[in-house]
Amino acid sequence: MKNSLSPSHERALKRLGSNISLARRRRHWSQRAMAEQIGASVSTVRRLEAGDAGVAIQHLLGVMSALGSLDQFNALLDTPQDTIGLLMQDAALPERIRGCPSDEVAE
Repeated sequence: MKNSLSPSHERALKRLGSNISLARRRRHWSQRAMAEQIGASVSTVRRLEAGDAGVAIQHLLGVMSALGSLDQFNALLDTPQDTIGLLMQDAALPERIRGCPSDEVAE
């Protein structure tokens, strides 16, 4: 059974593929040159640029590294900037913490 992507996911992958293609062409790299840099086949580069969801993430990481954008990839889910996650975590904090007498700090 083939996994189907939502239309918004398909659009995002197509946009990512187009951006990879544009970045490669702006550097005057052929698909073969990109493939050699990331250790993949030319057909894998073509699939990446077409937005194929079946391309292994290691190849996307290779492209990001070759394009000097690995830091942007690493920042995708930057947990200190995860507003929703932080709000949920803060909402789960106890209102009050009762300490034991042994927990008191000596003055």
